[in-house]
Amino acid sequence: MTEAPSTTPKVESSEENSSEEETFKILVTHPEVPQEALDLMSRGCKLIMCESLPPNRTEILQKAKGVHGMFWGSHIPLDKEVLDVAGPQLKSISTMSAGIDYVDVEELKKRKIPLGHTPIVLSDAVADLAMGLMLSAARRFHEGRTKIDSSTWENYHIEWMWGQDVRDSTVGFFGFGSIGQAIAKRLKGFDIERVLYTTRRPIDKKLEKQFNAQKVEFHELLGQSDFLFIAAPLTPETEGIFNSTAFPKMKKTAVLINIARGPIVNQDDLYTALKTNQIFSAGIDVMNPEPLPANDKLLTLPNIVITPHIGSATKRTRTDMATIAAHNVLRGLVGEPMLSPAY
Repeated sequence: MTEAPSTTPKVESSEENSSEEETFKILVTHPEVPQEALDLMSRGCKLIMCESLPPNRTEILQKAKGVHGMFWGSHIPLDKEVLDVAGPQLKSISTMSAGIDYVDVEELKKRKIPLGHTPIVLSDAVADLAMGLMLSAARRFHEGRTKIDSSTWENYHIEWMWGQDVRDSTVGFFGFGSIGQAIAKRLKGFDIERVLYTTRRPIDKKLEKQFNAQKVEFHELLGQSDFLFIAAPLTPETEGIFNSTAFPKMKKTAVLINIARGPIVNQDDLYTALKTNQIFSAGIDVMNPEPLPANDKLLTLPNIVITPHIGSATKRTRTDMATIAAHNVLRGLVGEPMLSPAY
């Protein structure tokens, strides 16, 4: 799949007048990292394994001291405290995720520690789930199941359980990177009318032509989209942007899908928008907080489909993510460019 670092990961011993070599130590913060990645890193390095499930910050801090690399396999904050405990010999870190909103990137940059992550490889799996959420929300799968559970079939009404058509629709994307484009590729089989997108910079003209896509301002995206996919990173600018100001600008027949990050949507405002039929329905794989409490009011609504952040949860995808993260760590240890650098 990828080439290993050209140099076997070793570090010179710190003992004076010693020519011995000491094996690099890599902290692995999750005990269930796929074996393929562990095998790759263990060839020339010593793995310091965390055993707690769910991953435990206390254990991570206890085991971080003196490591040279970190395979960050959880969304526990990776911050100054962790770096201080690890020590100045720390020289390479990779997350096993696309998003890095839980990482203090500026602190890593200040210390000149390279950071890897794993975007792109998960785009297809997340796009598949996004399509499922779109169809489930548009055609009222969750509500239909509750009708079965409560024996309240009313199919004698001609308009019973009417949903939204995908064909001839305008599909909007808030964020149109690799995941958004993977979704757009899948939508080609649904005979949609056009694609709109809102990003900081326009995408390549060839891609715009390929997807029949047009860059528009945020208010236009809201007002014209029949289906609206959130596929942007969480930043100070995007946090809470889908709120009580945004939802009234959307079509009452609009379907919102979020496969990005929960805090991009103000959940109280989403609840109100769905409860009062400001928008038709929503499908979300991300929320705030995670895990979502079982008594959260969103779960009382019939017109929302919720999955527990499983966008990349396939064996192939998670194994590929782990392998790329392992290559990132190993390359950083020997001073080579990471396979998938975050900056």
